[in-house]
Amino acid sequence: MTPQEPSETKEQSGTDVDEEGPTETGTFYTVRSGDNLYRIGLRFGVSYFQLAEWNQIQPPYLLHEGQRLKVFEVQRDPFENPDEEKQSFENKRRNASQKKPTFSTDNKKLLKLHWHWPITGMVVKDFQQSNKKGIDISGYIDQPVQAAESGKVVYSGKGPKGVGNLLIIRHDEIYMSAYANNKELLVREGQEVEKAQFIAKVGMSRSGKPSLHFEIRQYGNPVDPLYYLPVN
Repeated sequence: MTPQEPSETKEQSGTDVDEEGPTETGTFYTVRSGDNLYRIGLRFGVSYFQLAEWNQIQPPYLLHEGQRLKVFEVQRDPFENPDEEKQSFENKRRNASQKKPTFSTDNKKLLKLHWHWPITGMVVKDFQQSNKKGIDISGYIDQPVQAAESGKVVYSGKGPKGVGNLLIIRHDEIYMSAYANNKELLVREGQEVEKAQFIAKVGMSRSGKPSLHFEIRQYGNPVDPLYYLPVN
């Protein structure tokens, strides 16, 4: 059974955040209003699959006010793929040409993902500089943001602190893309979008300059978009 996308399942809760430091078992987060596993995972750099596993939460992944979630296991890399099969897939992608399409399995069908740059601009912060959480591309205010591939919008709204308006598109069971620092969002949750469709408008980043923060996520974990985007 395919897990339901947690960002589509929301339950309103309290308004206070209680974040504690590392303990013998990990770091804990207290659920607040509007939280869901995917949003919390983005904040702490882990996938919602990992959060669900660590906290023994079953679909449809409902959360409630005051619930304490383990968000990080000591001595475990939060970006590590959860099994050897996924790690092997990632290694193959790193050795592939940037111009080749991504092959992905969805409902036992072979799909080709031909990635598209979301905006035209210079990469001002690469994958390493962003602490392995995507890239930043320079732009101008109100510059149209395009979907990097076709898919379904699974989140459209305010992102974690510092990222402004956030869009997340699921392309298949493996890949998602995320678009942050948007001034305006042009699509809603649950909407199907086509590759290169205008989905948002560029806004201002925390640095005070107009730019788009862009991520490609594999099994919920960030991967370097420059391995997937075509060479300009």
